[in-house]
Amino acid sequence: MSRLQVVVVGLTILLNALDGFDVLSISFASPGIMREWGINRAALGIVLSMELIGMAIGSIFLGGVADKIGRRPTVLGCLVVMAGGMYAATTATDVYTLSAWRIVTGLGIGGMLAAINAVAAEFSNARRRHLSISLMAIGYPLGAVFGGMVARELLKDNDWRAVFYFGSAVTAVLIPVVYVLVPESVHWLARKQPSGALERINATLSKMGHAAVAALPTMSAEVKGQSVGDIFTGTLRRTTILVTLAYFLHITTFYYILKWIPEIVVRFGFDPSTAAGVLVWTNVGGATGGALFGLLTLRYNVKALTIAMLVLSTIAVTIFGTSSADLQQLSIVSAIAGFCANAGIVGLYAILAQAFPTHVRASGTGFAVGVGRGGSVIAPIIAGFLFEGGLALPLVSLALGTCSVLGAIALYFLRLDSDRVAAAR
Repeated sequence: MSRLQVVVVGLTILLNALDGFDVLSISFASPGIMREWGINRAALGIVLSMELIGMAIGSIFLGGVADKIGRRPTVLGCLVVMAGGMYAATTATDVYTLSAWRIVTGLGIGGMLAAINAVAAEFSNARRRHLSISLMAIGYPLGAVFGGMVARELLKDNDWRAVFYFGSAVTAVLIPVVYVLVPESVHWLARKQPSGALERINATLSKMGHAAVAALPTMSAEVKGQSVGDIFTGTLRRTTILVTLAYFLHITTFYYILKWIPEIVVRFGFDPSTAAGVLVWTNVGGATGGALFGLLTLRYNVKALTIAMLVLSTIAVTIFGTSSADLQQLSIVSAIAGFCANAGIVGLYAILAQAFPTHVRASGTGFAVGVGRGGSVIAPIIAGFLFEGGLALPLVSLALGTCSVLGAIALYFLRLDSDRVAAAR
């Protein structure tokens, strides 16, 4: 891979790190919000889900935009929305206003996720595609880890708004960086062939150290007739249903852990800054799991690895529910749960990039992630009402953790090209 390819994949890691921090910023801030506004855990569960609703909408609709107008302008637009939404959250004085701004922020995050998955896949070479996507995906827990460290320090001397000020500033800084360093995808330019496509392709190929091409590829009438709606037709329809279902179920388990760990730790009697520290360990485990998963994809089947991680996620989250009020135990178990759960997410992103062709890669990813985000929306809400209804932590964790193994079952029935090649042998 050329220097440009490495730089672009590296930037997708940073962009996903922004997503990790932005999504979890409300978790870092939640104990302070509860104290300042006097809201209960059921109300907090709804607030925790608001940016996830925005993410679902953004993924579904902006993924299609990335396939229509390009990866680069979509990423830049999403960064602007994210920076504005994070800053505006600091002006909220009640649950309703804060919820509205979290939805806006979520729109940018959702569109970003769909676009950068395609960017990581299309700027890597074939051999390292799964690894590149895996590295992109671990940006999420890395953002949460380093963001959590910053949040912990900010919360010692400031109120919850400081977390959002920090997130907005860092997001804004990356806008000019992406503008200067990230060109449009050669795959997208060759497929869509907008005005000036040949010149833009050759400029990018030159930066990669490749020879220029004399002409754009010829597109047949059938290829030109393809659209983002193809994810709902033919063989792609079954693929779309299965990957969306698997993502929905696993993300339910994943977001139960991410959204409720700070409040659970505080409920054990620890202070909010300590709770943020436990969440940091969850994401340290997540980053480690994602990185190891990416390396394993160089030798092993990505679908089999992902199924294994989803099953282990159910086990780990169930064990988390039996933890006692011991800070070291909570940190270790949370790290193990994060390791398994995020490795599963990484595997699902790699599968999404492989399952959908170029002309619907962002659309297919966006739809699966967007609809799948329904799991991230309902997980905090369900957990909040279960806690308010008197259910103990072990039962709530078992109920939410079981979703991952159900996702593994859905994934088992998915057929990828690699599966077909193996069957032919």
